[in-house]
Amino acid sequence: MIKISTPAALKVGPFTSNILAKKKYIIFYIFLFWVSLFIVQFEFWVYYNFLFDTLLYFILLFPFLIVLMYISIILISLFFAKILLIFANLIHKPREGVFLRDENNKDFRYWSLRNTIKKWPIWLAHKLPFPFMNNICLKIFGVKTKFSNSLFEGWVDTEFIEFGKNIIIGQGSIVQSALITGNLFIIRKTIIKDNVIIGAHSIVMPGTKIGQNCILVSGSTTTVNQKLEEGWIYSGVPAKKFKKNRFFEDHLEPFLNNPEKFKFFMNKYNMSK
Repeated sequence: MIKISTPAALKVGPFTSNILAKKKYIIFYIFLFWVSLFIVQFEFWVYYNFLFDTLLYFILLFPFLIVLMYISIILISLFFAKILLIFANLIHKPREGVFLRDENNKDFRYWSLRNTIKKWPIWLAHKLPFPFMNNICLKIFGVKTKFSNSLFEGWVDTEFIEFGKNIIIGQGSIVQSALITGNLFIIRKTIIKDNVIIGAHSIVMPGTKIGQNCILVSGSTTTVNQKLEEGWIYSGVPAKKFKKNRFFEDHLEPFLNNPEKFKFFMNKYNMSK
């Protein structure tokens, strides 16, 4: 019923939109690309000058330098992206609402700008096999999240998102705070409480509020501003109550290693189907 994990080679996310109000915003993307790569040249210069005479050390330590340089690129791009975002937000503060999808609309225009600025560091961080880097990026960009959350498998918007703890986002799922429909552009804060599982290929629309201990079944979709009640399993398009979520109840350990007891538990709560 719920699919969460897949091989690492198939991982996706996180999310920054490719929709731009103005193509000239790409200059910010190019600047972050240039400045992050330019600065790490200094690291290589130091490494080369200190170790080149000792060829054995140069060769043995070079893989560690590559990793260090890659992490440096991420951190440098994050630093400059944050500075650009601070200035952009001073000019026009991000806000919730329903706006026209028009480049003359400042809310849509600055949303496009913010997404362009975030794209390079987000993309870099996701290429590392360390999921915590995604959480670091999202935290720096203002998303409330915990390091206990597994967000690496899905696509997560980069603002107006608030996560609790122990959140699992399934493969290919989308958690949105912004939505474009026709000529309308919607921004709503999305809140997901503790111990929530979002099944694979599900969509959480902007403004959704999911109570703790909820499960959104694979392939399900919430509606804008929908509220999912605490302790329930939701399924369907749009998502509707399916059954009570018993998987977070206490005293489940005795069932795990006893096939008969586990079968009884599944039948009792109608979870075997």
